[in-house]
Amino acid sequence: MTEDADGIPSVGATVHDTARDRVGRVMGHIGPYVQLRPLAGGIEWDADPNHLRPLTPAELLSARVAEANARSRQQR
Repeated sequence: MTEDADGIPSVGATVHDTARDRVGRVMGHIGPYVQLRPLAGGIEWDADPNHLRPLTPAELLSARVAEANARSRQQR
């Protein structure tokens, strides 16, 4: 996970929001919060950067497989 000088994840990074137990992609930053969106799309939510952690390689793989599966179900 790439971060800026303040330790906030960069736009496009995939992180785990430990406060909500959700995985999301960083879409932006507003004030003290980071905006995350579910990998398969959907409504963004605000997250406290102190509650974000990078995904392990296994978690990232699992999240990407789940995203691909969700896309394949929508295209039918």
